[in-house]
Amino acid sequence: MLIVGEALVSEDILEGHFACQLHLCKGECCVQGDAGAPLDEAEIATIEAALPAIKEVLPENSKALLAQAEFWERDSDGEAVIRCHPDGACVFAIRENGVTLCGMERAWQQGLTEFKKPISCHLYPIRINNYGEFLVMNNHRWYICKSACIAGHEQQIPLYKFLKEALIRRMGASWYEELEAIAEARAAGSGV
Repeated sequence: MLIVGEALVSEDILEGHFACQLHLCKGECCVQGDAGAPLDEAEIATIEAALPAIKEVLPENSKALLAQAEFWERDSDGEAVIRCHPDGACVFAIRENGVTLCGMERAWQQGLTEFKKPISCHLYPIRINNYGEFLVMNNHRWYICKSACIAGHEQQIPLYKFLKEALIRRMGASWYEELEAIAEARAAGSGV
């Protein structure tokens, strides 16, 4: 683990490669898992305010679920997560041509809302947890993303560069610059 500002960063985030292959994985990260996507507590009110606009792009089954229950719930650890359908799909999932996409992001793309999507989704496959005064960042390796790891390796796209926008959104530009400097120094030292 490397210390970057207030974060403990797994070396795999610097050394791993990633380039999402949505046409191959079909967006299964929005369907499978033990619970819905983690939410920052501050995001709940933001999503609640954007919900009427987001609902405009959602399928009828999601609108029906949202009419019966909140868009979020607490998981078994008491953490806030997005609610899921009984089949495991995120309540904000939309499906087009066999691919699962994010309804929140679609609403944002259409200019209906200023909120793109939860930071945990934007950062995926990086997962962040609290550890005392530090944030701990790990690369969540999952078979669903195997094609993304292969493509990232073939194209030589480090995970931290693939997720630059999301990392800056979460941690800030100066933090990202520090991470990038560490990564470049490590690469120069190893002769890569």
